[in-house]
Amino acid sequence: MADPENTAPATCPVSGKPVPKPGTDGDSGEQKTLVLTGASQGIGHATAKLFQEHGWRVLTCSRRAFTSACPWQEGPEDHIQIDLGDPDHRSIGLAELKKRLAGGALHALVNNAGISPKGEEGGRLGPTDTGMATWRLVFEVNFFAPIVLARGLMDELVKGQGSIVNVTSIAGSRVHPFAGTAYATSKAALAALTREMASDFGQKGIRVNAIAPGEIDTPILSPGTSDLVRNIPMHRLGTPDEVAQTIYFLCANSSSYVTGSEIHINGGEHV
Repeated sequence: MADPENTAPATCPVSGKPVPKPGTDGDSGEQKTLVLTGASQGIGHATAKLFQEHGWRVLTCSRRAFTSACPWQEGPEDHIQIDLGDPDHRSIGLAELKKRLAGGALHALVNNAGISPKGEEGGRLGPTDTGMATWRLVFEVNFFAPIVLARGLMDELVKGQGSIVNVTSIAGSRVHPFAGTAYATSKAALAALTREMASDFGQKGIRVNAIAPGEIDTPILSPGTSDLVRNIPMHRLGTPDEVAQTIYFLCANSSSYVTGSEIHINGGEHV
């Protein structure tokens, strides 16, 4: 009987490419690497902690410097302060990321950073009362940064046969009482970009998916969010840990044949 440990990996009879083993998260024994934007709180914080618990190296990026509120191992050494809304600063940050990766493999890129500007007293900004500077800033962070990072880290992603996860929003597919127009349209554009990237990057061995969170219990919840709970079939807010678990699934080998998808994480609010 053949030794299963020495059996060559299965290959697709059409393309001849290796087929990952179901339920495994890589067989080489190498430490996997994640680049995560928007890591300083909420969903990003939970995601960084979860991946580190699974043994990944996590390179975190945010506008803020690393603080003791982010108590994971190697945090200060693997954190890069990047203003994703500033194209020049974004280029500097990308160069620093590539320097930290040192030509090695990147196994996952999670584009979690996003901004949702509010009006006076936290009010929703509509199409006509959102200044053009705000429109541009929102799209720089929420839409352009994900594609700039994916393009800039393409060589490393190819080496790692990596996974990209874009964080969209329930507001990208329906009018939301708190999310402004610029935020909503940027997330809708990011969902479309996810499909385009999945189609083009699949031939390189890179999977691209999106998650669309609904009402998640984070520090940036708008006043009045609790009133929306009655319209959620599960009658509660989601947690950052629940979102992080879905992100991990999309980056792990257990989702090796999943690409071009947008997973709703909203307790059924979208139905």
